[in-house]
Amino acid sequence: MANDRHYSTLDKLLLQADNVARTLLPFSGQPARPSPALLKPDVPLSDSQSKHVAGLMRVNHTGEVCAQALYQGQALTARLPEVRASMEHSANEEVDHLAWCEQRIRQLGSRPSVLNPLFYGMSFGMGAVAGLISDKVSLGFVAATEHQVCKHLEEHLHQLPVEDQKSRAILEQMHTDESHHAEAALDAGGFRFPLPVKLGMSLMAKVMTKSTYRV
Repeated sequence: MANDRHYSTLDKLLLQADNVARTLLPFSGQPARPSPALLKPDVPLSDSQSKHVAGLMRVNHTGEVCAQALYQGQALTARLPEVRASMEHSANEEVDHLAWCEQRIRQLGSRPSVLNPLFYGMSFGMGAVAGLISDKVSLGFVAATEHQVCKHLEEHLHQLPVEDQKSRAILEQMHTDESHHAEAALDAGGFRFPLPVKLGMSLMAKVMTKSTYRV
């Protein structure tokens, strides 16, 4: 983002509006990598299994919406160019996850959560505030969030039907990527949040998972 200073306020607002649209509108994000599910067999699932897996993937999709918003908010307020660039790179990788989850949800005959705009707004605000406080706090927030995401992914991997190799392949690759993002944020100087803060974030995550599983 070395040329970021050449953008006018209007340019930045238009770029941000484009980011919002690519995150929230159906099939707007174009993944750089093909879905890991493509190489897995398409095994029929029962109606109850399909409904459950769709719910899990809907939760993960909303989690990626939140990740996009978090990174976009942080990139907007990050002070150091290298931190801003890191946030934008991570956001680009999250586009893959967003697209993969949506593709799988549609394959299962369902749709993403209608609550996504709400969670996007909340996450964007938290990311922007974290960036305003300091880059160290911003990076620490990324690490704490990604660790929370990894926990959810591990739980979902245990809940998937054994025969659903498509969803499993997606979640396993997401777990690998999210773990890398968390460690990269800490290696870049991210603040390690204390346990009470992590517990608060965990509580918020539970609200998100409970609501988006069905809605």
